[in-house]
Amino acid sequence: MTGLQKTVSLCLTFVLVVLGMLVYRVTHTPLLSLDELHERGVVVLPRAVEIAPFSLTAHNGKTFELADLRGSWSFLFFGFTHCPDVCPTAMSVLAQAELRLHRESPALASGFKGVLVTVDPERDDMETLGNYVGAFSATFTGVGGELSDLARFARQLNVAFAKLPGPDESYQVEHSANIVIVNPMGHYHGFIRMPHRVDTLVLAYRSLAASF
Repeated sequence: MTGLQKTVSLCLTFVLVVLGMLVYRVTHTPLLSLDELHERGVVVLPRAVEIAPFSLTAHNGKTFELADLRGSWSFLFFGFTHCPDVCPTAMSVLAQAELRLHRESPALASGFKGVLVTVDPERDDMETLGNYVGAFSATFTGVGGELSDLARFARQLNVAFAKLPGPDESYQVEHSANIVIVNPMGHYHGFIRMPHRVDTLVLAYRSLAASF
């Protein structure tokens, strides 16, 4: 190999390395530390909390229980279908995060589960819940049940809600707006504060899944 050929070869190798680094920077999603997650509104509990057994109902009519929260990372939002703003925004962020994960890493996306737990069982029957969550993602689960059972489950995850009577027998439901994180062991792992952002949710999921 002549000197010129060696020079060309080294230049090509250098170009390939630089291109590889650029592709990696574009396609690789950096993982965040707990402090960095906290700065983005993602609170990870010092120690995950076990969830006591519960029995609710999924929108498909099947029992929804602790076993359904195991084996994947579950992101639960406690809301209701008549909610005017916060609930559809949170569900939209969950759906967009799931879609992005499917584009970037289908295998990783399979471990992401979105769940809406109603805080308004009086109006949110199973058909209503199914239609509502299905409008965001075909994989999401709507969960309902008796008010007392829903309240008991919510308390385990530090979620509060209350019915507020309104005019003409109408009412609203005030509720916590955090997205609750349950790890693949079925333990309460943390939560994500408002405002909810797709980038934050994707980074949180990738970071937590990589370090679990």
